[in-house]
Amino acid sequence: MIIKVRVIPRARQDKVTVNEDGTVRVHTVAVPADGQANEAIIRMLAKYYDVPKTRIKIIRGQTSRDKVIEF
Repeated sequence: MIIKVRVIPRARQDKVTVNEDGTVRVHTVAVPADGQANEAIIRMLAKYYDVPKTRIKIIRGQTSRDKVIEF
């Protein structure tokens, strides 16, 4: 499955929401430095979709707020 994700770093709390158009929004308290936000996103999506973290891969947007995730 491939999904589009919009990341909101430095949020007040960690949460995952899905917009009406199907875009997933991931709010994370992690800062976007040294890949900390990407690691937090993978961890949160694994929990939300109940899949192992090793099956989630960022295929586009490593340094962007808009990402394409495959799992």
